[in-house]
Amino acid sequence: MKKNAAAVLAGFCIFLMLTAAAAGAEENDDYTGEIVEDIEFPYEVESAYLLEADTGRVVWGKAPHEIICPASITKVMTALLVMEALEENKISLEEEVHISSRAAEMGGTQLFLSSGDRVNLEKLLIGLMSGSANDAAVAVAEHVSGSVEKFVEEMNLKARELGMENTRFKNPHGLHHEDHYTTAVDIGIMSRELLQYPRVLEWATVWMDEKFLESEIRAGEVFLSNTNKMVRYYKGCDGLKTGFTDESGHSIVATAIRGNTRFIAVAMGAPSSEERYHAARHLLDYGFANYRAVPVHDRGDIVDRVPVEKGEYTGVNAVTETPLSLFLEKGADPGYEKEIKLDFYLQPPLEKGDKVGEIKAVSGEAEETVNLVAAWGVERAGFKILLGRTFEAWLGFGR
Repeated sequence: MKKNAAAVLAGFCIFLMLTAAAAGAEENDDYTGEIVEDIEFPYEVESAYLLEADTGRVVWGKAPHEIICPASITKVMTALLVMEALEENKISLEEEVHISSRAAEMGGTQLFLSSGDRVNLEKLLIGLMSGSANDAAVAVAEHVSGSVEKFVEEMNLKARELGMENTRFKNPHGLHHEDHYTTAVDIGIMSRELLQYPRVLEWATVWMDEKFLESEIRAGEVFLSNTNKMVRYYKGCDGLKTGFTDESGHSIVATAIRGNTRFIAVAMGAPSSEERYHAARHLLDYGFANYRAVPVHDRGDIVDRVPVEKGEYTGVNAVTETPLSLFLEKGADPGYEKEIKLDFYLQPPLEKGDKVGEIKAVSGEAEETVNLVAAWGVERAGFKILLGRTFEAWLGFGR
């Protein structure tokens, strides 16, 4: 029998009402971040937030530091940890994931996995991002970290590393736990980070598959349906995640790209699914109507080469740690200049990703700076290598 993987989450979520305001939160309901805007926003949501993806520039927000239950938007962090493990070659998309009894017993939206099933990791990620499957969330957590508990520890470590000051995770799926919470600002932070991995957007835009996992699981097949209707009905929308519980209401973090400009809109705690969509559309429409991003460098672009003294390699490529773009008002001159600062006289050992400089783009009063990092690690050269270099230098002296 076909089963609907887009079924509404079951369970209960007790909404957290913390007495202490988050550090740095505004006294009123409106927060404008770095850019002061006055947007007409007639939608019934508890918090909202709009930012540009590459630069992180904030356009507008409503109560973005308010503590909220993220529900299945939790899966943004779950997917982020999986993508990092893939990037570090700890796992591969082709691996078969063993489905434990714990994963199979998860309630709410699910792929109806059975204990003992073995499912391709990439298909589980499709189920996670498109169908919001809780059993898939538990399965990938156990596969990546060995246990749900260890994976949740890593979720919280990553949140602290990213500066998500008002977030705490207790599970990888988003079902109720009284100590599981976040804010719209923190959702924006982890969403920006996840967008560094474009493959996720392929999974987040899978619209429907009537025979998903056919003949691959004991249940036979699953009717997979995307929980985010904006990926089909909003121009340029290619993600990212919806969430719902009875107590938290309807929420969404939506992202859309037009040309070179990508925005992220967060709308939390709406009374209906349609209201969250209306709110997210309104924010995205405003962003695209008034601003544009001018790309300067993609993530990982080679900018220069930096010498490394007494290293196994004589130098290392300096690459952009994150994309570099300028955030400009529509109609502004898109021309820019670049300023590069490099740390010369680098000493080994040097690890991949270590900062080796900065690059800044400037256009009028707008400017953005990103780190330049080592493209690979460099260990200290051995005696024979150093001796050989000395001999080569001696032979070449005076030529």
